[in-house]
Amino acid sequence: MDSSRTISAELGLRLVVPDRTTVPLLAEVEYATDDPYAIRMSFYVGNDEPVEWIFARELLTVGIVRRVGDGDVQVWPAEPGGDRIVHIALSSPFGDALFEVPLPPLAEFLHRTYRAVPAGREAEFIDMEAELENLLWPS
Repeated sequence: MDSSRTISAELGLRLVVPDRTTVPLLAEVEYATDDPYAIRMSFYVGNDEPVEWIFARELLTVGIVRRVGDGDVQVWPAEPGGDRIVHIALSSPFGDALFEVPLPPLAEFLHRTYRAVPAGREAEFIDMEAELENLLWPS
């Protein structure tokens, strides 16, 4: 493909703190068709620069229906009959965080990404020549 398209959305989510109360936060999710396997999520946690994590699109998609992920990122749906939320647990050397993300806006965002780049067709959107050049001749 010769043109990149970006899909983005703002999500209101909740950070679950140790005493199980929640703190509302804003996150921006972004998907670029020239990086079709990845979703960037920027968490706004005050006046500082946002904290950015990169997820596999498939990880978030599967996490809507069942628990998925090993290590640093895990995603799973709320219990059946519970709230319509998805849990995202992040772990880094700087600490751990658990977020509750409302399912409807996350699902709508993911749906828009799959309209732009259907599942199984991601490789068609990667400029292999440019990727090889970046690997072989770094600037």
